[in-house]
Amino acid sequence: MSGESEERGARIRRRAIVHGRVQGVAFRASTCEAARRAGVDGWVRNLADGGVEAVFEGDPSAVATLLAFCREGPAWAEVNDLEVFDEAPRGDSGFEIQHT
Repeated sequence: MSGESEERGARIRRRAIVHGRVQGVAFRASTCEAARRAGVDGWVRNLADGGVEAVFEGDPSAVATLLAFCREGPAWAEVNDLEVFDEAPRGDSGFEIQHT
């Protein structure tokens, strides 16, 4: 029984790198809105190579929802590839767009 409660309260953290036509198409704003709706913490930012990087931390099913969103992106985006990396949760709070 204790294993079930641990799973329900578990937080995971995933770093996603999105490749394709993902800048200048409201990818960061759409990701931020989706994360806030899902109750996922973390951040999103543009990369110098034209990609987008995001970190999602929270409930496993909510994080999975955000990763699924990143595979498609908003209507104007063209996602060619999504890299996902597991990371240890850091206790992030809130979701923001980082400006580099």
